[in-house]
Amino acid sequence: MRGTVVLAALAAVVLLAVGATLGVALAPQRSASAGPLGGTPSAVDVGFAQDMIVHHNQGVLLAHYGELDGTDPDTRTVAYDINYTQTAQLGQMQGWLALWGAPQVDSGTPMAWMSAGGHGGMAGMAGMSASAGATDTAAGGIDPANGVIMPGMASNADIAKLKSLRGKASDVFFLQLMIRHHQGGAVMMQYAAAHADVPTVRNFAGKMLETQSSEISVMTQMLSGMGGRPLPFTAPVLPTG
Repeated sequence: MRGTVVLAALAAVVLLAVGATLGVALAPQRSASAGPLGGTPSAVDVGFAQDMIVHHNQGVLLAHYGELDGTDPDTRTVAYDINYTQTAQLGQMQGWLALWGAPQVDSGTPMAWMSAGGHGGMAGMAGMSASAGATDTAAGGIDPANGVIMPGMASNADIAKLKSLRGKASDVFFLQLMIRHHQGGAVMMQYAAAHADVPTVRNFAGKMLETQSSEISVMTQMLSGMGGRPLPFTAPVLPTG
């Protein structure tokens, strides 16, 4: 019964992911003057793609170990779906940057684009207060020295631990890390969905947020069934205006 419920929930998540992809592919064609994706990219569009590529790369890595070393069939299915979906999304975002003539990697402060464009944003991660979780690594905050450059990301030690685990221990820790990883990425998705200038990017970020919110719900239920609980996470406060 548990497997049936989980698979049904996963099917719904997959449909959301497919919908996000089709929403981009079937978007109305715009004039050439509007840019290849229907708009002129701003710092928000470019920065979102660059930082989400970094975030997704780690998500794919976590999913790889979750699928490889776990034994719970439902958890391994979740890991496979996340790996497949985020790999496809990586290709889309890399394609945008190539079309825009923008670098694939930003050497500046992660999430600094959330202060760009006069949206009342944050001055990158440096602008987030400790109370918002930016420096509270126990609650999913940043720790650049240990590889955590954006909220919710796993540290180098977390990844090493996941690589060392097998069986149920791997299943539980994978779900814990991936739930927190999704929670951290949601901050960027929410901002891009509201403030990106390219319609395709706004739609993509909104659909991605919808899909990952559903995945968080599914994974939280699965984790509870294994006797585990999500890791602490305090989301940074999104700017208003």
